Amino acid sequence: MSGPESFGAAGSSASEVPPLVVNPAAVMAGDATVIAHPASRDSSAPEVTLDGQSTPVQETLQRPLTAPREEEIETVSTAEDTEVVLGPTGRPMPDLPEPTPLAAHGHARVISMCNQKGGVGKTTTTINLGAALAEYGRKVLLVDFDPQGSLSVGLGLNPHEMDLTVYNLLMDREVRIEDVVVPSGVAGMDLLPSNIDLSAAEVQLVHEVAREQTLQRVIGPTIATYDVILIDCQPSLGLLTVNALTASDGVIVPLECEYFALRGVALLKTTIDKVRERLNPRLEIEGVLGTMFDGRTLHSREVMQRLVQAWGEKVFHTVIRRTVKFSDSTVAGEPITAYATASTGAEAYRQLAREVSQRCLDA
Repeated sequence: MSGPESFGAAGSSASEVPPLVVNPAAVMAGDATVIAHPASRDSSAPEVTLDGQSTPVQETLQRPLTAPREEEIETVSTAEDTEVVLGPTGRPMPDLPEPTPLAAHGHARVISMCNQKGGVGKTTTTINLGAALAEYGRKVLLVDFDPQGSLSVGLGLNPHEMDLTVYNLLMDREVRIEDVVVPSGVAGMDLLPSNIDLSAAEVQLVHEVAREQTLQRVIGPTIATYDVILIDCQPSLGLLTVNALTASDGVIVPLECEYFALRGVALLKTTIDKVRERLNPRLEIEGVLGTMFDGRTLHSREVMQRLVQAWGEKVFHTVIRRTVKFSDSTVAGEPITAYATASTGAEAYRQLAREVSQRCLDA
């Protein structure tokens, strides 16, 4: 491999989804249909390839919107006259019991929060999913692998006052991970902090042997101590993100329910496929998480439906809705599960923790 540029956006074959155009008259009539941009209505229109299936873009975007509006329909009747509760993804909600208590800790599953687009909820999900898993008795390590240090700030640390960070762990073989890990303030959850120093690692690691396996090497000793390791990736597809994917067993893709966030997801899947093929055969996509969802808007519902059409059962049933409590808890330096324990945001992340446990931790 020639370096991190092998995984970059340049020259990628990932398809672009053309802009959505909604027929206003159809919306008013209650029969909204999303159609493709006129420029895409030709025989050479690109295809979207996800989960091994190729579908013409205009065919995908011309499907009628059938997902029920959340505020109007919450249940549907089956042929046996039994009611099935539909979730915000338009699918029946599964039973998500609390995870069973663990007799012992260890053999951690490493999961990266990855999306090259910024502002989609990676850091918020890392903090609050980790805190919710800790509530259910899991021992959790959060890895701040973003030079912005947002994960560390979100847990109340000052990045400029840290003597040792993940950067020192990567670049100095004399530094042990026990010297860098700090308590997060949440019982059962620890933090491997970061600050702006990490930005230098991407340049320095280029000249190292096995540079893509550096993070995997340094967090290896913690696998036997924790149950879950969550890595908060930077919003790019550079060498640091490739390191995180190489060290991971799975990937969770937080995706804002907004059209521009939807467009880039095919490129991310291309990168994940390359890492799986060349560096980490065990890597798999655990799921795609809809964030900042507002069921009152047609656009959020459209994006959610397109997401389910493209990714199928890879889309989590849990959806994270917009709420000001997330911003407030970040200012307070606490997870929302501690700051506003009874809020809808806290309950959503507890539900996500149960779904993640059922899907990939307790399986």
